[in-house]
Amino acid sequence: MSLLELHAVTKKFGGLTANQDVSFTLEAGQIAGLIGPNGAGKTTVFNCVAGFYAPTSGTIKLEGRDITGMPPEACARAGVARTFQIARTFTSMTALENVTTGALLTQRRVPLARELAMQWLSFVGLDRFANKPAGSMTISEQRRLAVARALAIGPKLLLMDEVMAGLNPSEVRDMVEVVLKIRSTGVACLIVEHVLEGIMPIADKIVVLDRGVKIADGTPAEVSRNPQVITAYLGDEL
Repeated sequence: MSLLELHAVTKKFGGLTANQDVSFTLEAGQIAGLIGPNGAGKTTVFNCVAGFYAPTSGTIKLEGRDITGMPPEACARAGVARTFQIARTFTSMTALENVTTGALLTQRRVPLARELAMQWLSFVGLDRFANKPAGSMTISEQRRLAVARALAIGPKLLLMDEVMAGLNPSEVRDMVEVVLKIRSTGVACLIVEHVLEGIMPIADKIVVLDRGVKIADGTPAEVSRNPQVITAYLGDEL
């Protein structure tokens, strides 16, 4: 049984079909990249898995449990955490307070939640910022802070939305290191990413969407040779 299973997931907004019959699986501890041109429907898939959208049709299962259409808080309790393309930190709160808010979803005792939060801050290399306001941190640091807060929930699956976008090469390396550390804990990562040089070397599998439809699903090497993928990214005239 796979950790995550999407079967024929379709999401429509009125007459617009954002995703059509998207199916793929993800195993525990895997890193998977969800890639495709702008407007391919990647974030819509994320929102369906995380409970922000209910699919129009199709099913989503986590460890065999049907989570299709569950609200975000129920998906989080089931084991799905996510970050956003724009880091949604509480800028007036300290880094430690930000991560503690995530830990409190499953740990009701505040001292223990703070202790857990401190462990995750250290995990992403931000322990030195524990008592600093999140608003004083760089974009790269705020993204790692958002990852720490999501991990503090205790997920089995972490959805990461363009965590490397706009970062310089050094910051991309820092984020790649964090993702690899996450995999070592057994948490699976599904990553929407445009920075292919960041995701391709570390992904166990790549799922490619184009115009809301899955056009490829395989190892990075297999996907990079797929004619449909090449056309989707580069066009018909090479």
